[in-house]
Amino acid sequence: MRPALHRTSTLFSRQLLHTDTFIPTFLCPALLQQPARTATRTRRPPRPARPLSTSAAATAITAVSAALPPDHVAVKPKGATSALPLSCPGCGAPTQTIEPNEAGYYSTNRSNVKAYLNGGSRRALEDKIFRSAVQNTDNDLLGELGIKEAAAGTPAKGSEPPPPVCDRCHKLVHHHSGVSIHHPSLDTIEAMISQSPHKYNHIYHVIDAADFPMSLIPNLNHKLSLAPLRTQNRRSKSVKYHKGRLAEVSFIVTRSDLLAPTKEQVDRLMPYLTSVLRDALGRSGHNVRLGNVRCVSSKRGWWTKEVKEDIYGRGGGNWLVGKANVGKSKLFEVVYPKGRNQTVDFNALRSNAGLEASREAVGSSKEATDTATQDAQVTGNNPNTVDYFDDDPQNADSLLPPPQMETAYPAMPIVSALPGTTASPIRVPFGNNKGELIDLPGLLRGKLDTYVRPERKLDLIMQNRIVPERIVVKPGQSLLLGGLIRITATTPDLVLLAYPFVPLPVHVTSTEKAVAIQKGERATGIDLIVEPGAGEKTKSAGKTQLRWDTTKIQGGPLTAKSGVGLKPERLPFTIYSADILVEGCGWVELVAQIRKSKQPSKDESNVGEGELQSPSEERSPPSHELTPTFPEVEVFSPEGRGIAVRRPMNASQLNSKKPAPSDAKRSRPRRSMRSVKAQRTSQA
Repeated sequence: MRPALHRTSTLFSRQLLHTDTFIPTFLCPALLQQPARTATRTRRPPRPARPLSTSAAATAITAVSAALPPDHVAVKPKGATSALPLSCPGCGAPTQTIEPNEAGYYSTNRSNVKAYLNGGSRRALEDKIFRSAVQNTDNDLLGELGIKEAAAGTPAKGSEPPPPVCDRCHKLVHHHSGVSIHHPSLDTIEAMISQSPHKYNHIYHVIDAADFPMSLIPNLNHKLSLAPLRTQNRRSKSVKYHKGRLAEVSFIVTRSDLLAPTKEQVDRLMPYLTSVLRDALGRSGHNVRLGNVRCVSSKRGWWTKEVKEDIYGRGGGNWLVGKANVGKSKLFEVVYPKGRNQTVDFNALRSNAGLEASREAVGSSKEATDTATQDAQVTGNNPNTVDYFDDDPQNADSLLPPPQMETAYPAMPIVSALPGTTASPIRVPFGNNKGELIDLPGLLRGKLDTYVRPERKLDLIMQNRIVPERIVVKPGQSLLLGGLIRITATTPDLVLLAYPFVPLPVHVTSTEKAVAIQKGERATGIDLIVEPGAGEKTKSAGKTQLRWDTTKIQGGPLTAKSGVGLKPERLPFTIYSADILVEGCGWVELVAQIRKSKQPSKDESNVGEGELQSPSEERSPPSHELTPTFPEVEVFSPEGRGIAVRRPMNASQLNSKKPAPSDAKRSRPRRSMRSVKAQRTSQA
């Protein structure tokens, strides 16, 4: 049971005393001696407290009356939406009460919305009164009373309830249903960043690890007029101002826990990720520095602390830019520097020593009355109304909404698997207006989800790391991924090994049946996620050659140091591999073995190595580059989109069992007991 003094300090006494306002008893101990207006039940008498003088009590009553308008007590009429936040803290959409199916719609029938319109919870009202009374007290007086450190501390987490989210965000969190928003264009993102109120800006280009690097926005620096990537020339400029502002770019590969089971294995993949990113940047990426690449995991907390400290130390505007559903909102929640603003620690002030000193401070401070009155005029009737600092919320030409009120633990954006959750920029300041973190809406990523049934759209998203099963695709067979993607070998008499790192159901069947199943012409009992009629729009995404030599990695015990340890040149075959990327879903690792008598020459095998392009957009190369002896596959998808190729990551080897050490102690041979039992049976 809590102490009586603490319980008394947290109760609101409905005393009349010439006003209809809630008055906390810990600010006015003299009211404890007044008779109650109504006595429905007997209460335990509070612990006697040292009474204040008449002038001190009157000053406290006047300050509280000015800080709390009367409509905080009275329930507002149904439909009163003037006190709602200007934008939804979950998706950033502007608040509206007209279109129920659009983002930002608030219905006043929800319980948390009603509580917000009625002024918030009692604890929130009490904290507001405490803030207006203590923060406006002289610092010298607080130091003499011994509560200066408590007044400058950090409030406890959850001391103020966050504002409610809109109905769309509520359905996304609790019902996993919703409608995606219209994705902005790159020109719109450029217009948003150009309206930044900060002189120093940093752009975090967020890339998804599930289909890395398909979610890369090519030529982002040139299209957004940002500082170009620094080249390897030692005299190249590290910073560049554009229109009086500085904007730098960093790459963040998020959801890295999908690549490997441990953090150490992901760190060893950094040279591979950097080289693939360099190839994806095109011709300009071969001579740039890529020391600004980080591979993080918001789910496991890998390298997120370093990004958080960089954001807080740098300050200014920090923008999260990327395509839809790459993990920006989840990264926002992890890297935002929480608890860094210096405000009043109410829990420390409510202690026994702090409570006695706060009574003396409130009674001797006459300036609290005028300041509390000014705060009430600025914030209006709603205690959660934001006092925006330099932005004009009435400016219709601005693409950026005003920032939220700075608190130690603000409301974070909604995290959902639905693409296009963030409808408008979400600005959250930190460090006493030292900077702010801005989450921007995602660009359009792909249209594969339009051909999937609504109840199966979550199957397109890789949420956890997948340990694939090795699938053998024999000649004349094809690999089906949920009826949405089909992979068929075009090289005759080719045996493929497939490792599908996708959450889609996998099925291997003959090519004729696979074509009929994908077009919807054959009834089958396998699990399909496509909508009826989607097979009519199935087209070829292009032919792809498995041209990367992975004999040393895929050779098994023949090339392993713990095994035979042969060099790949001594083997009579060569193993080629490639990763087929499915946009927003994952990848399929394909491995094929070709005898050296049928493989191309050494000069031809290096043609095109390091390139990364979509098969549908691949130009027809000369005849001497398309060597028919390379293993070749053809991929089919809706409209021939959402497919790309990259050099193999060999992720299948990361999940394999580690070989036993050579010096491991072997157990002694034991005789089988089967012969002993048979001998005993015959003797009996």
